Amino acid sequence: MVTGLGAITPVGNDHKSFWASLVEGRSGIATITRFDPSGFNVRFAGEVKGFDPSPYLDAKEIRKTDRFVQFGIAAAKMAVADSRLDLSKVDPYRFGVYVGSGIGGMETFERQAAILREKGPDRISPHFIPMMIVNMASGQISIELGAKGPNFAQVSACASGAHAVGEAFKAIQRGDCDVMIAGGSEASITPMAIAGFSSMRALSARNDAPERASRPFDADRDGFVMGEGAGLVLLESLEHAEKRGGTIYCEMAGYGTTADAYHVTAPAPQGEGAARAMEMALQDAGLAPGEIDYINAHGTSTPMNDKFETMAIKTVFNHHAKKLAVSSTKSMTGHLLGAAGGVEIIACALAIKESTLPPTVNYETPDPECDLDYVPNRARRQEVRAAISNSLGFGGHNVALLVRKYSTQ
Repeated sequence: MVTGLGAITPVGNDHKSFWASLVEGRSGIATITRFDPSGFNVRFAGEVKGFDPSPYLDAKEIRKTDRFVQFGIAAAKMAVADSRLDLSKVDPYRFGVYVGSGIGGMETFERQAAILREKGPDRISPHFIPMMIVNMASGQISIELGAKGPNFAQVSACASGAHAVGEAFKAIQRGDCDVMIAGGSEASITPMAIAGFSSMRALSARNDAPERASRPFDADRDGFVMGEGAGLVLLESLEHAEKRGGTIYCEMAGYGTTADAYHVTAPAPQGEGAARAMEMALQDAGLAPGEIDYINAHGTSTPMNDKFETMAIKTVFNHHAKKLAVSSTKSMTGHLLGAAGGVEIIACALAIKESTLPPTVNYETPDPECDLDYVPNRARRQEVRAAISNSLGFGGHNVALLVRKYSTQ
């Protein structure tokens, strides 16, 4: 059961403001401020604004943690607070943390590399390695919360956060844990990361109109927009949640994960791997395709992803595909890489709770090869019985998470 939400995003630093921005169709994408981007081909991104780590970490720990770890700790503590779970009454050995990241402490790495070049090896910080390594969001969260159950970090590029949620779901389902914190955290709006993705020609180059640059499924899409942040959910077994009277947003019901075994960056033809992941999630949940009302698409705004993800949805849902609502919240947040799956499962949980579909903004020119209902430009009131969140990562990693409305009957 999903009982707590924690979000740090380019459109809001808690799940309520995040959701309000999605429903309003508000973009969080603008010119980069964390470094001078004037010499770069791409000069904009979805930055987190006004984030203050001090309510979540003391000053000493702030100096010793990378931004992605700070995002993760903040989102974890938000999820616990939102769930109203009293951690003193949780068995710490049945409380786990799975938090993924695609890149980890990129900002720390770049700063320390500059120190090495300019001042020599003796000036490298003793905190460099524990600040940078990908598992430190998960590890530091467990320290902060006293979670002594299973703990590790999934690293599968843009599928990392979704893999973490799926594996946490299975850990509870197996009976290994009662409570899990799961999702992803990322803080890679750095010179090296922007230059690297730009060199691949993966990023949109609409420097003249950043807020309109992420346009999933639109015929004029030209690449994704980098984002940053964290999305973590608190998952509990039904018995644990009911025993303490916890509020349930929705039920985690299905998880599918596959590999393309095809190409380092390009999706498999016709979205074959993504289709199998969605089929697995449906089978895991025991639901028929016609019982799904909404898909939060991976929807990166790249020419290949959006075309092949559309094809995958058609393969799995057949005639029901035309009745499905499909939207990409990346049109507003940008692509949060390893944190995307965590943030987007929160969007699905809130779509179910609020009976509202978040839109795909910047949808202006239909693409004949992307011909589904992408909830263009405005949110829509609609009951959502069950939803799927897709996350597809470089390396051919595919994840589909399925959540459904919880009913006591």
